[in-house]
Amino acid sequence: MATNKHATMRYLALDRCFSNFGRKYFVEDLIVACNDAIFEFAGISDGIKRRQVFDDITFMESDQGWAIPLERIKEGRRVYYRYSDKSFSITNQGINQSEAKQLSETLSILSRFKGMPQFDWIDEIQIRLVDTFKLSDHSKSVVAFEQNPFLKGLSHFSDLFNAIKNQKALEIEYQGFKQDSPVELVFHPWFLKEFNDRWFLFGLNDGYNSISNLAIDRIKSIKESKKTYIENLDIDFDDYFFDVIGVTVKENAKVEKIKIIVSDEVWPYIESKPLHGSQRIKRKTQSGVEIELTVQINHELNALLFSYMDAIEVLEPEPLRVLFKKRSEIIYNKYL
Repeated sequence: MATNKHATMRYLALDRCFSNFGRKYFVEDLIVACNDAIFEFAGISDGIKRRQVFDDITFMESDQGWAIPLERIKEGRRVYYRYSDKSFSITNQGINQSEAKQLSETLSILSRFKGMPQFDWIDEIQIRLVDTFKLSDHSKSVVAFEQNPFLKGLSHFSDLFNAIKNQKALEIEYQGFKQDSPVELVFHPWFLKEFNDRWFLFGLNDGYNSISNLAIDRIKSIKESKKTYIENLDIDFDDYFFDVIGVTVKENAKVEKIKIIVSDEVWPYIESKPLHGSQRIKRKTQSGVEIELTVQINHELNALLFSYMDAIEVLEPEPLRVLFKKRSEIIYNKYL
């Protein structure tokens, strides 16, 4: 990525030189201009050489570049460079085929959001790029993101996103997982978060004085409320989720030290993909590797640990150890 950014800075620097008819730019001057541009942009000197500048000029003159109208004017044994057309600049040109292809590839990655209404424009732009620049759209996919195309509630995503952006209170018909029938509530939306292929809306429920979260797939309907929107002035959501796994943050709940022994067979997976950012190795034992997490105990933590049930042992805190012992006994009794 840095190389591409540096190339762009070089092209822009050369373009400024070629457009400046007030002085003569020899190759040595072009090298200095490119190095100065990169230093100003990144704070480093890339040490651009003559060959790099000549390669950049060749690219800029090509159809894959901008087909620049460049003159090479001899002065004695030296040559200086400028555009033959004083009005030309690459900044005035439309995107070229190479740029269009890169943009199309970027949009292909963004298409992971397929199904969310506010991202419908991605497909439209891709089609236009393919048609305008005759790009092949038959290439095989080389990137796959985890997603659930059957997840309910994604049709509400655009309305929720726009309500947050435009600071609009909402009237939401919502049926929680344990509720027999839907309820009506006025909600002031603040934040959207994805966890485990499911989206959650965070904000202020008029019926409570504290932050609430709603599973988007449990929302039945949405409409704008006439109530004045209550803005989030206190919560930094990066900090809010810092001490938890998942989306359940218990107000005033303490952060605890969770000590676990992980079997040697599973440890490479948990080492390369930590259970939480606070994961620390305490010691190695005959049973495996003892690690420590510093988190709130919530449903998501329990579910995550339970998914490794036969490969871990919960040591502390004692209530969590007892919980896992009881769950183990329940499973054991089912297979008697």
